[in-house]
Formats: sequence, structure tokens, C-alpha cells
Amino acid sequence: MRLTTKGRYAVTAMLDLAMHQGGGPTALADIARRQGISLSYLEQLFARLRKRGLVTSVRGPGGGYNLAREAAAIHVAEVIGAVDENLDTTRCARQGNCQDGHPCLTHDLWLDLSDRIYDYLSNVSLQDLMDRKGLAAEVGCRAYKRDLAVERGRAGHTPVRA
Repeated sequence: MRLTTKGRYAVTAMLDLAMHQGGGPTALADIARRQGISLSYLEQLFARLRKRGLVTSVRGPGGGYNLAREAAAIHVAEVIGAVDENLDTTRCARQGNCQDGHPCLTHDLWLDLSDRIYDYLSNVSLQDLMDRKGLAAEVGCRAYKRDLAVERGRAGHTPVRA
């Protein structure tokens, strides 16, 4: 199994959205800027996330995205699955035909690992990630420093590093 950037970016973007929930819809451009993810890539991911019922969209000025449910009710495995990411560590897509039509010697090992990964990610919610020690404060501090640097740059001051 290899979790690609698609799955990683989807989880990162959903966590960013969860952290900014409550201030109205969040524009994808804001997530793209904060997380360093291409806006066009986020648009593709959020189309899939919306289709799977994990986010809702608001059109027009001031529009953007909101979580469709509370952060505690959205789990990492759902997010990864919504963008068609595969958590299977077997070479045979769980079919048991990995070696000349039969299970290889280590098939059960990789099958068990896949199940454990899925179980783990199914038990980690966006809220759990936000509650981890200092995450919200750290991200908020970085965003404040970045915004301060931008404002100082506009006012003719020397920008500070974030």
C-alpha cells in the first residue's frame, strides 16, 4: 500500500476545513494558500468529497465549503475512500490469486495489515486530529505570522518570516 498525494492532500484539506469551521464557508483558494496545494487539484478532490457527502458547497460571493457533518463524525478512512484511494496492502487486491492464481505465502499477513490500517484510520476523526497536543494553536500561530508578514509587506514594512 502506498498512500498517494491524493489521499494525503484530501485529509490535509479536510483538516484545514475543520479547523476553520464556524466562520462561514471556506474558499478553496484559502485552503490552497494555507496548505500549499494547487487550487485546481483541490477542486477535483472537493468534487469527490462533495459527491460522497463529506462537504457541502455554498455558491456565490463569500461562498466555499463546509463540513457536511461534525468533525468528530468524519473519519480519515472515509476521506481517503472518498477520493478513491486504496488502503489495500496485498498485491492481488484481496483476491488471493497473487501467485499463479493462488494466495502467496504472505497473503494473509498483508491482508491483516490492510485490515488494521483501515480499522485504525476508521477510528481517527478530524476532531481527534484537531485535539492532538497543540495542533490548533500551532497552525493558528503560523497563519497569524504569515498574515502579519503579508500586511507588513503591503504597508511598506520589511516582511517577517513566518
